[in-house]
Amino acid sequence: MKMNSMQKYPAYKNSGVEWLGEIPEHWEAVSLGSILELKSDKNHPDYEVLSVYREYGVIKKDSRDDNHNATSLDTSNYKAVEPGDLVVNKMKAWQGSMGVSPHKGIVSPAYITCRVNSEKIHPEYLHRLLRCDLYIGEYNRLSYGVRVGQWDMHYEDFKHITTAIPPIHEQTAIANFLDNKTALIDKAIALKEKQIELLKERRQILIHRAVTRGLNPDVNLKDSGVEWIGEIPEHWEVVPMIKYTSRVDYRGKTPEKVDSGITLVTTKNIKGGIIDYEISKEYVLEKDYNAIMSRGIPKIGDILFTMEAPLGMSAVVDNTDIAIAQRIIKFHFDEKVFDSFFVNYSIQSEYFQKILQREATGSTAQGIKASKLHKLKIVKPPIEEQNKIVSHIENISTKISTAITLKEKEIDKLKEYKSVLINEAVSGKIKVNFKKDLL
Repeated sequence: MKMNSMQKYPAYKNSGVEWLGEIPEHWEAVSLGSILELKSDKNHPDYEVLSVYREYGVIKKDSRDDNHNATSLDTSNYKAVEPGDLVVNKMKAWQGSMGVSPHKGIVSPAYITCRVNSEKIHPEYLHRLLRCDLYIGEYNRLSYGVRVGQWDMHYEDFKHITTAIPPIHEQTAIANFLDNKTALIDKAIALKEKQIELLKERRQILIHRAVTRGLNPDVNLKDSGVEWIGEIPEHWEVVPMIKYTSRVDYRGKTPEKVDSGITLVTTKNIKGGIIDYEISKEYVLEKDYNAIMSRGIPKIGDILFTMEAPLGMSAVVDNTDIAIAQRIIKFHFDEKVFDSFFVNYSIQSEYFQKILQREATGSTAQGIKASKLHKLKIVKPPIEEQNKIVSHIENISTKISTAITLKEKEIDKLKEYKSVLINEAVSGKIKVNFKKDLL
């Protein structure tokens, strides 16, 4: 369904608010304070703890494992929420972190909780309305603070926001229409996300096979002697990774971080086989750089390997004007014996990661001791074959990356369409005829 194929309402009027614009003539423009009642019902420690997500609204906290906000041992001060209540994370309202709760439970005392006190409001419509981009822009304007991540929006400002309210039967139609359409869009997005995961898995399988079997399908094989490697070409070897390398272990005191200076590469920056300088931007002074790098300035082609937090990430050095943070080892391989990119692909392969996990220690944050590095085995083909394998992997990686990028662009377009559809429906820019639009 194309947006421009949908009907408009026969007549519109000025809402009286510039950012809201015109609304259908028969809709009401009211303040949120006129349909909401601030509540602060506490002392229900036996209620289930709820959480507010930008993507989902109000959900049961234990339904997801990516919520790292700790629940207080004493929840008697938490606010009670009934189904149909509005919950707002006032620190993240500018991101759209709010929703009408479908659950009974309790939420952080830092949240705003409101009861809908008007029978003219359909809860699911209000949920969609207040989370759409049009309103998020207004929350952004009303939120303030010293730092963006700590912006705050007060209820006194929130309640004065003007909102457009259609008759209840239209609210129901709009809510049902959006439930149906967004479910179809979400299904399409999930399918493309699954395709991306399959492409990534395919790339890992091809890399694993290339670094353990080579490119000749007819080569004679032998047992590698290592469980997770299996059979390898009979003229290849399995050797300790450190046999043909010199290494530097960057330990010691963490240097003072500054706003500008020499780029500090931390374990956060080493991801996906590369140094991603955009993930975390930290800098050190030149005097600290000299102290850190007294143990050896990295050369182009050296490999950085994370010892922990996280364990087992690697990347080939592509810039010598960097400082290396703690928990990273720099390997310098004999280029006549090992192609650095072949080693880098091997480290990220399934077999090496399994060997690494076997030798790792630690219950929560796993790491490996320098004294155990000699136990990390790597497959060693002749250098000429390594060069060809690297070229092959780069070729297939480029093709798969291109396919992934196309899928990601398709997902972005679907998300954009979903956002526009919600905005247009709840603001009255398009007329929803629920039965007709489901045909």
